[in-house]
Order: sequence, then C-alpha cells, then structure tokens
Amino acid sequence: MGVPVVRIRVLVVDDHRIFAESLAAALAAEPDVDVAAAGSGPAALRCLDRAAAEGRCYDVLLVDAELGILNPPGATGPVPVPAPDSGENGPVDGLSLVAGVRSLRPSVRTVVLAEKDDPRRAALALQAGACGWVAKDSSLQRLLAVIRGVLRDETHLPPALLTGVLRELMADRKHRTESEELVESLTPREREVLRCMVAGLGRKAVAERLFLSPHTVRTHMQNVLGKLGVHSTLAAVALARRAGVGPVDLEQAPLAGDVVERGGQLA
Repeated sequence: MGVPVVRIRVLVVDDHRIFAESLAAALAAEPDVDVAAAGSGPAALRCLDRAAAEGRCYDVLLVDAELGILNPPGATGPVPVPAPDSGENGPVDGLSLVAGVRSLRPSVRTVVLAEKDDPRRAALALQAGACGWVAKDSSLQRLLAVIRGVLRDETHLPPALLTGVLRELMADRKHRTESEELVESLTPREREVLRCMVAGLGRKAVAERLFLSPHTVRTHMQNVLGKLGVHSTLAAVALARRAGVGPVDLEQAPLAGDVVERGGQLA
C-alpha cells in the first residue's frame, strides 16, 4: 500500500476573476493541492467558515495585496473598511483580511500576492500576520515553494524587499517606542482622558464620564497635548494608537472603587 498523500488546501482571494481562476487552475494541477477561489474578502470569510464547519479547513490563503483598495496610488494607506468580524457585507481590504484571518483562524497561513514590490505594504502585511509576500509575476514553482515553506512556519520575502522591509519595521518600532515613552509621562488621570479622546469623546462628554468640570477636563487635555508634544486632538489620538492606547469602554461606567474628581477636587 502506498503512503497517503497529505493534501494542501489553498484558497485564492483576488477580485480579478481571470487571474484568480487561472491561478487556481494552475495550482489544482499539482497532485497534493486542493484549491478554490474567492473574489472578495467577505466571500473568502464565508469560504473559511463553511470549510471549518465541514471539517475541511484551508491551510493557506493567497491574498491580493490590492484587494478592496479604493484609495488612489500614492496614498499612505487603504480607505477604512469594515473589519472582517463586523458582520457587514462591505468590502474588506487585503491587509484587514490578513489581520482578521490571523485573529479568527490562527492555523491558516496567509501569503500576499503583489503586482509590485512595496516595502511599506509588505511590512504592514507582516505586522498584520502574513507569512509571505510573493510577486504575481513569479513562477508557479516559486509560489509552490512559498506555500510549502509557510506550512513549515517559514517567512518568505523576495530578497530585493528584505532591506526595505527591515527598515520599515525598525522605523515603526522606533516610533512606537517613542510614543509609548510619551504616554508613560502622563498621569493616570491624563491617560484616562487620553483614552476618552481616542474614543472620540468631546470635552463635555469626558467631563460627564469622569465626574469632572469642563474646565478641569480642558486643563487635562491641554496637559496631554503638551506632554505628547502635539498641537491637536487628532495628533494626540494618532500618537496614542501608535503606543497601543485603546479607547475607553463607553458601555462600561466607571467602577465604584475608582478615584474620581468632582469640581477639580478628589472625591
């Protein structure tokens, strides 16, 4: 009796149908590859859910780097789109899909397919959870080598991209570290005000939530901007997000044991 072949289940996700179907057909010619194609992020998520329910989970996701991108070339990032687990039927861009699959289906390996080498987007893809970045004009054998490699927990990048990607990752780490240090300079109350700012609350709403006077909130906000070295709420929020500061939970009231201020005085 022969040794059974371990099959690799691959899902191609690309909104260019001809490319997706052609690539799927080429991969299907391999004796150990089962492949399907999806034309959008939501369609891919439905395929993943259906396969999991049937006990036939996919092993590798091949995602178009430009999937669902609506912004013009040269923009610094994609137009915001619904998150993969939001339940909405709108578009899901490639990097959001990568991040969502990493969170919801951590066993699935994701490889990004790109028309051009872009160190910044490649770095973002790796940070989102991608295991590889492959040019669309690569040979089928190269793509197969990457597919098999990521299943061995390898990370694959074109050699020409490596230096640029490392530079981007180091720059992001530096900016994140600097932002974290600035946030750490805030007092606990100022950090709470900053979290309210990240949640989009205005001065009056922050005052009501934290039991402070609007004047006190204004002072705290001015102190936050000054310590962070920025001149606007938007800049403060952007820096906070780089430092990993999330929004305050608007559905959760302050706990009874929390220290609160009333009229600028500690209660």
